[in-house]
Formats: sequence, C-alpha cells, structure tokens
Amino acid sequence: MWPVLPNGELNQAFDWPIEGLLIPNSPPLKKPAGRKPEINMPLRLKVLRNGDPDRNKALSVLGLDSAFVIRKQCTTALNLPFAARRLFTEKGVELFVLKDLEKGQLLYISCGEQWIDPLWTTAQHKKRLQCNNLASDVMAMRAYCAMRNPKNFVLQVKNDVVVGAKLSVARAIVEFEEKKAVEEPEKEKCLKNLNSHIKSHFKTEAFHKTTKYAWQQISCDEDYNIQKEKDEQFFEDAELFKKYRHQPKLAKEFQKAHHQLFEFKNGKIINCSCPNLVLGVENTDLHSGTEVVLLEKKYDDVKQHWVWKEESRSFHLAIDPDLVLTVSMPTVLNGCPKFPLEIQGYPIILQKYRPHNYGAANQKWNFTETKVFSAFYSTILDMEITAANYASICTFTITKTEKIDQPGYYFLSPCGKKKIMICLACGRTIRGKKELKKLLPGTIFSCASGFQDRNNLPFCPFKCLDVNKIDLFSDKAESTLHYFEDVLASLKNETSLQVISEKISAALDQKTVKIIAYKNGDGYRNGQLIVAHTFPRLLSLCTRRLELSRTACKLYNSEGTLILTLQDLVLCAVNDYLKKQETEERDEEAISDNGLKQIASVFSREDKDKNINFTSSVITPDIDHLVLSNVLRNPVEVWVSSGEPFLPLDTLENIERQEKQKWLEKDKILADLNAMKHKMRQLQGRRITKYKAADLVPTKSPFQPVVVEGGWTEETQEEMKLMETIQHTEMHLSELQALQFQRSSPFSPKLLAKNDKGLYSQPTTKRVWAYPNGNRPDKGAHAWGKSMTELLDSCTTHLKMSQPAKILYTPDGYQLQSWDEIERDMMVCVSTGHVFMSQKAVQHEIEIRAHYARIRKQQGPESTSIVVSPSTKVIDKVVSQYIV
Repeated sequence: MWPVLPNGELNQAFDWPIEGLLIPNSPPLKKPAGRKPEINMPLRLKVLRNGDPDRNKALSVLGLDSAFVIRKQCTTALNLPFAARRLFTEKGVELFVLKDLEKGQLLYISCGEQWIDPLWTTAQHKKRLQCNNLASDVMAMRAYCAMRNPKNFVLQVKNDVVVGAKLSVARAIVEFEEKKAVEEPEKEKCLKNLNSHIKSHFKTEAFHKTTKYAWQQISCDEDYNIQKEKDEQFFEDAELFKKYRHQPKLAKEFQKAHHQLFEFKNGKIINCSCPNLVLGVENTDLHSGTEVVLLEKKYDDVKQHWVWKEESRSFHLAIDPDLVLTVSMPTVLNGCPKFPLEIQGYPIILQKYRPHNYGAANQKWNFTETKVFSAFYSTILDMEITAANYASICTFTITKTEKIDQPGYYFLSPCGKKKIMICLACGRTIRGKKELKKLLPGTIFSCASGFQDRNNLPFCPFKCLDVNKIDLFSDKAESTLHYFEDVLASLKNETSLQVISEKISAALDQKTVKIIAYKNGDGYRNGQLIVAHTFPRLLSLCTRRLELSRTACKLYNSEGTLILTLQDLVLCAVNDYLKKQETEERDEEAISDNGLKQIASVFSREDKDKNINFTSSVITPDIDHLVLSNVLRNPVEVWVSSGEPFLPLDTLENIERQEKQKWLEKDKILADLNAMKHKMRQLQGRRITKYKAADLVPTKSPFQPVVVEGGWTEETQEEMKLMETIQHTEMHLSELQALQFQRSSPFSPKLLAKNDKGLYSQPTTKRVWAYPNGNRPDKGAHAWGKSMTELLDSCTTHLKMSQPAKILYTPDGYQLQSWDEIERDMMVCVSTGHVFMSQKAVQHEIEIRAHYARIRKQQGPESTSIVVSPSTKVIDKVVSQYIV
C-alpha cells in the first residue's frame, strides 16, 4: 500500500513514517479508469430576448448546472412579461440540459413561443418602422386635405340660444341672394329651348300656384293664433295658459337658420333671433384660447364690444385689440390630431392677431345683408397655408420656391452669418435643437426645408417623405393623398403577420376550403359562407362575419368532433361524403371511383364504424387532388366556438320550446287568477249587500259563554275555499316568475355549458308568505331568510310589527320550531309571543269586549262584578287527591 497521485502514479515525494488507521470494508479510494472527474464549474453566458437582433443588449448571467435556475435568472434580468420557458442557441437549436456550452455563448430566451430568427426580425422591424412613419405622414396629409378648403361655413350658436351658449362654425343653411340670381337665368335658358306647347303648360302651372282665394291667404300660423286667442278666453289666469299651452315646433332647418343669423351693430355682434344676446367673453382673465359665448347685452361691458377692420377682415376685441375672433383649428402632432378632422363644430375662441397675408384664414370673416357671418373669408392659398400650419406640413409642398408673407422662425447657420428661415411646421420639429426666433410680420420667404438634402435635413416635419417630391397645391393634394394611401396599404399588407402566414401556407400548396359557419348553440340559424386556405384566416373570418364577442378558436362538425387544423377539416369533409355514399348505397360493393378508393385507403376507414382518426397533420400525396377538389366543392358545415364546449344542435330549439311552454303556462295562470278574483269580488259584494245581522248563541262553556254566528261580516264557506285557491295559485305564479328571473339569457353558451352538479345545488334562502297573528292571510307579505332568526327579523320588517316577531305558526295553529320544518313559499302566521289565534277567535274576543262594555254602560259597574266559586263536590275531590 503506497500513496498514489490522482492519476494513479506513485507519490515519490511522500515522506515516511505515516500514521493512520486501517478501516475495514472501506470503499476504494481509486476511481474507475475511463471516467473523468465531474467538476461543475459555472459558466458566464450571454442571453437575449427571442428574436432581438441587437447583440449589444445581451446580458451576462451565471450558467449553473440547472436549467431551471438560469431560466429564473433570465426572467428577472431581461424583464420578460412572462416566465422564461425555453432556451435556444444562435442557430435555433433548443437546449434542455446545460452541457457542452462554451464560455460567453449567446442564448435566446423564449416565454414559450417558437424560435424567431433575429435576421428576419431586423428586416421586418425596418419595414414596420417605415410603415409607421408613412402612416404618420399620411395622417398629416389627410388632416391638411380636410382643412385646406373650408367652403360655406358660417357662425352658429350651439344647442339653444340662451345666455352662456357656446359658438361654433357650421354649414350655412340660409340661401344667399346670389345663388337665386344665378338660378333664374338658368331657368330662362331652359324655357327658351322648349316649344310653345310646353311653355304654355309651365305658365298655367305658375299662375295656379300664385293665385289663391281669400280663404287661402291665411297661413297656418294665423289660424293657430286665432284659435289660441279663442282658447285664452276660457282661462282666468292667462300666464299659466301661456306657460302650459302647446306650442308648435319650428322645422329643424328653420331653427338652425335662426341660430346662424347675426348682425354687427354699434360695435356689438347681436343674435337676430334674440336681440338681447350678444357675443362676448365671460372670463376676466383674457388670453389666447378663451372661448366666446353668448352674453346678455350690457352697454357698459367692454368685453362685448368689437372693432371691425375692413382691410384685415377681422373682429378685434375693444379692450384688447391684439385678440381677434378666431375659429379654433385642431393641431396635428406626430400624425395624431387632437380633435376630429371635420371642421363642422369647431369652437369660436380668442386668438392673437396675425398680421401676415397668408396663414391666418381662420381669423378672417365677412358679413353681408343676409345677416350671416361667413368664416374663412380669404383666398385659397391663405386657407391652404393655414391648414398646413395646423396639420404640421411644410409650406414648401404648397408654394415651392415662391416667396410669400407667412409666419415662421429663423436660426443662424453654423458659420453664424446666414439666416435660415423655416415655416411653423418645421419650427415645431426643430424646437429645442436650435435657437429659434420669430420672423417679423411682412418677411417674405420660402421654407428652407426644400433647398437642402433630405438626408442632411434636421428639421423636416415628415418622417419618411421628401418635401421636394410632394405637391399639395390646389387640386393635386387629393391625388397625392390617394397615391400615398395606396402605398401605405400595400406596405401594411407586406408587414402584416397574417399575410406573411398566408404566404407561407400558400407555399405549402394547401387547398382552399369553403365552409358554412354557424354560432355554437344556434343550430342551423344565420349561417355564413366563408372561403379561406389557412386555418388562422378561417378563424379570423368566422370571428368577423359571425360578430363573436371573443376570438374564435375551435370548430366542430355536426357530431361534435373537434377541428383544430385545416387538414382535420378536409378529413371531416371526406368523412361526411363517404357517409352519404354509404346511406345511398346499402350493398357491399366497392366504390367505383378510383379516387375515392384511394381516399378510403389513406384514411383507414373501417367497414363498420366509418370513423376517421383526426391525427394527420399533412394530407398525403397519394390522394387524387381532382377527386379531393370534387369532395370540397360543396361547403362544409361547422359550428364556431370561442372556447366553450360543443352544444347539441337541438339545444336552442329545446330551450325555446321550454320557454314558450312556461310563458303559455304563465298566461293561463294569470287568466285563471283574474277570473277567480273577479268571482271573489262578486261573492263579497253579494254578502255585503244583504246586511244580515249576526246571531248571539249562548253556550254552556264557561270560557266562551256566547258565540256569534252568521252576519254579513262572516265569510261564507265558498269564499274561504276560493281564497285558499287564489293563494295557492299566486304562490305558484310567484314560483314560476322567480324561476324565469333567476335564469339568464337562454341562448348563453356559458349557461348551457355549466356542470351538471349546478343543477342540484339549491340556495339556502327560503321565502314564505307571512301574516300577523289573528289577521287575514291576504294582509300579509313575503319574507325570506337563511335561518330562523333571519326569517323572524324579515317578518318584523316587512309586516311593520310594533314588537319583534318571536313565534311562527302554520295556518292550522301548529308551532314551527326548527328551520327544517319551514318549506319554500309556505304560509306562516307570525306572533309576537301570544298564543295562536284564528280570525274567528279574534272577532269573538272583540264581540265579548263590546258586550262587556255595553252591559257596564247600561246596568252599571255592579252588573259585571260576578264571582264564580266552585262547588263543594269539586273542592272535596281536589282535597282527597292532594291527601292521597
């Protein structure tokens, strides 16, 4: 025995003597030959998100022996939305065990999805970025086209003409005299081209239209006023009559026309329909953006006084001439407008006056004798420059190299000697990057963005378009917009994942399938014909055409077989076709068509079961495609589900039939109940009209010496039986109604797909019909509870008892002591602690008290002081029993 090294060689450098112990049956110290020592040295690995093309974003993690630990580290380090599930190498090979990895090796972490090639994602990312930038530019052009030529817009009052009403611009309703003057010459030209016979007809019709009798001259309004004066004579208070009388409503267009009529008189803009209201400002803090509203006319209010300047066609506020009447325009930033792009309804505000010739069309007005204030009363170029400034579009696309007086900014060139002048849209883009200064009014320039290279242009408002290649002047704006909209649509199709998946699937030579899709649970109602050649496209079309609330994810055939792929759908169609063939041909002869024989051999149909195994993922090439196309010529009937299980086809019909039966039952119950209540009213009326006096019958009972019998207040036997029947019928009706209200929509798939155990789980709450002790049952109310205590409290509340309820009895007088003895919708008598008393006992007690009071009143108090003593025989018996 000699000390050896780990490689098995003798240790020559070992010094003797050695001290130690010899242990019997100890394991060998030398390892078996051929097995290397396992040294678990952790490696530092680099990780990236699945599909991330930027390797500079890779993070370093310590790769231990366990893949679970490294997935947990990657979830936290990469800030994944879900837990890391799968590991891939750079070539897309999935790793299950961390072995044979090199130091610093790059791994891609997935949350469960398949591996995504980072090179492919780089190209797609560039396309999508280009698509987003183009969409932003197209949105800006769309906003510009919507605002570039606002025609026939006038000042209007929003909603009702009252104090505080806001103002806006809208389409003019009042016809101008200029239009009428243009229409009359056109009519004369048309009449000249006609022959004399047709002209005579037109003259006759015109004569009959203008000629009216005396009784026809009175208008409808005059007739209404005459009738109103006649009706007013019958009322003492004329003010109340005027307040509550019916007033004819004016036509909508006539009302809107009154909202658009204004006149400028003595420095005030007055509403013609209500001359006491004028345009003004409520706030004392005047600033740009303050809304203009209707105010009550005050001659001493300077905030209602306006100054009209003919040369600039603008209304200036007298207290602050720098603020003018302006139409508020939406500002488009980064392709996203703050307001809708329709000019209809834009509010009227105060804004600082812009003395430029172009770029302030929303501050220019015109008012004529028609009492209409026309907005945007300016040239086309002025309106286009104004729209471009608000839509964040460079004005070079409109004016090109033409220099005009417009608002803008300037900054110095890098050498500091040259001024570079830009428009408002370019100024918003470069804000914060350059030191900008406003240009003085009257400065004539063209935007510098069109004179520089697109790649070296730091201040162009477009994200991907070149201002030199875009022409938005006049009629060319619409054609330019349509062109770029088509380019954007094609680019979206290229970057769409759905289109990409369709192209990939088309490369696999898949067949187009036609289906008739129904909603799960609707049976054969409202089917939609859908044609697609990919299963995701099929599901998306089903969701859209059937208007599902959730995305479709499952398909079923008529037998309830689940279909998850397009191949399963094809197999289902073939299965249905063969089943039809089997029903038509009962004999055992083989199928004559060779193509169908191949289908039968491929899908392994059994002779008896005729069931197809839906496990094939790819249709084998042995199938005759011509025969397969004949089978798929007719659409396949499927039922679309959003995740819920399959519902039988007759479910909807059964539910409708049950609901119809319940409604018919309810109608029958209501008819019978109304008939019984009518009969009860007749019986009660006959009994009351007789006025039969009651009989006092003496008895030998010491507890009840007198009994009241008969009389008109006592119910007959027929009435009591009928009342009991009515109560039972009402209970049954309330039971049926409660059942109908508890159920939700009968067509809800969630309700139909519930577990069967829910049918047997009943609620613990019980409802009863409770009435006070000694009263009639029809004077009760419903009460409910989950325990005896809760039911007693509910009876106290709903019966409005002065003392709390303590005891429950049945109508027969049996006391209910446990919760199990109480049944649903049963009738109970509620007592505050007294013994059960029927209605007859209560009436008898009342009669005895009345007789007692009457006797004391007639014969004196001594007549009721009667002492009853037992006989001697009774006393002897009691004493003898006590002694024994």
